Amino acid sequence: MKINKNSLSFFGFTSPWIIGFLFLTLIPIASSFFISFTEWDVLTKPKWVGIANYIEVFTDPLFYQSTKVTLTYTLFSVPINVILALFVAILLNSKIMGVNIFRTIYYLPAVISGVVVSMLWAWIFNPEFGLLNNFLYNFGIQGPNWIYDEKWVMPSLILMSMWGIGGSIVMYLSGLQGISQDLYEAAKIDGASWWNNLIHITIPAMSPILLFTTLTGIIGSLQTFTQSYVMTSGGPNNKSLFYAYYVYQHAFKWYQMGKACALAWVLFLIIFIISFITLKLSTHVVHYDSEDGNIL
Repeated sequence: MKINKNSLSFFGFTSPWIIGFLFLTLIPIASSFFISFTEWDVLTKPKWVGIANYIEVFTDPLFYQSTKVTLTYTLFSVPINVILALFVAILLNSKIMGVNIFRTIYYLPAVISGVVVSMLWAWIFNPEFGLLNNFLYNFGIQGPNWIYDEKWVMPSLILMSMWGIGGSIVMYLSGLQGISQDLYEAAKIDGASWWNNLIHITIPAMSPILLFTTLTGIIGSLQTFTQSYVMTSGGPNNKSLFYAYYVYQHAFKWYQMGKACALAWVLFLIIFIISFITLKLSTHVVHYDSEDGNIL
């Protein structure tokens, strides 16, 4: 087979990606699948145990606890963040003085490291000298123990998740500015209210972007790790034991690499199933622009 100059150029330019995908993605994925059927403590040779790790996973009470914690966090944080980001984007799409400054302020938290954000919020939630309880004290309110209380740790982390809506706001702003103003003008002539415009024009036109941010939000929240690792260490009483942190404990704290990989593959299946259901349910509510500019 003769390889011409263009083929060599193609493989030359794509080789960094191919090599990176091969050694940093494909081989680790295949290796983790093999390791999930073994008993391996990193220091000794892996021992084949078949599906024993998967059986142990589904008989482990903490597997169900970590799954419950992660799904609960996802169920509340994703819708709240999507709705909040959309309404903030609508406000920031208004023609008001200094709007670019406000857009920058709302976006800045999205570029801050997750570890820094977790440390900052750990201070905010501190029951003794935290910013939040000091603020409530000014109104005569005794604040709760937040992340140190079993009942408040999950609401605290959900509240904290609103910090990172800046990335979604940028995408929503782009989508809002792409909606034809003719639609709003026609609706105004017909006497449509702001709410009618939102339901019948804005949301249908924005539905592809809303689906994208919802789906990526679900995937991201199901892999939540930093908050649990930095702020709570899975506590109190495993009430913030996120799934990804439980995988980390098996892999790098207890050196049970086989079970850790099995847990990771179960998480992959959970993410795949939820993503598939989300895409299927979105079939009749997501609208796309046709070539003539109409909304399908």
